[in-house]
Amino acid sequence: MSEKDARFVGSIPANYDQHLGPLLFEPYAADLVQRIPWADTVRILELACGTGIATRRLRERLPAGDGASITATDLNEPMLEHAKAKFPGDARIHWRQADATALSFPDTSFDVVVCQFGVMFFPDKAAAYREARRVLRPGGTFVFNVWAGFDRNPMLRLTHQTLARWFPDNPPTFYETPCGYHDADAISRALRVADFTEVRTTPVALTGVSPSARSAAIGLVEGNPVVTAIAERGMPDASPIVAAVAAALAAECGDHPMRAKMEALVISARAG
Repeated sequence: MSEKDARFVGSIPANYDQHLGPLLFEPYAADLVQRIPWADTVRILELACGTGIATRRLRERLPAGDGASITATDLNEPMLEHAKAKFPGDARIHWRQADATALSFPDTSFDVVVCQFGVMFFPDKAAAYREARRVLRPGGTFVFNVWAGFDRNPMLRLTHQTLARWFPDNPPTFYETPCGYHDADAISRALRVADFTEVRTTPVALTGVSPSARSAAIGLVEGNPVVTAIAERGMPDASPIVAAVAAALAAECGDHPMRAKMEALVISARAG
């Protein structure tokens, strides 16, 4: 994926947050925070925080007192600004624009590094794993999730297939990235090379619920760089594709509400 394709700009953050947040990301954020070893003075680094969906769950669980904190980061400034606006004046969340493959934090700065559905987009995953290990204290925890393949995620598969039908000669390939990094053995090997131990991979199947197939389609088309790719192919108005995706979703997943199976891998590892 090119840097341009990975940009979440303009109306994308708002559509992502409104239409995809409750559908895709809230259920897995609730799962992810249960896997963190909480302590009174826990220092958490969140990578690729997006619009702050997992950040909110982390903040809800943060122990009272001055010792615990969250440092929420994202490479994409519009997404980070959207997230920051949700937590005005919260002194225990520190916001930083940061590249997960080249973090500016000192060694052993954190007890936990957490990342919700961001690792798949890191251009150099080995570097990101090394950086996560570097900023963790010995014995600290790295926990993240990645999407399983298209066969386990019909919403993403149907959107990808619909885009391919509209643009058979040059289909947008955005969804190949989130659904293309789920080899548990390869992920485990890469983490061990980066000096992580006790690597555990857990498949987690949940059901995503949207008030309508159209709401889901708006998020899946206009809540990520797909909408930019569509415009670059000569369609500044993506509404016909939103309608086509909504029809495909309704046919397979129902409507009012739409319910769709989804699956991710949750990976946890300990800093060696």
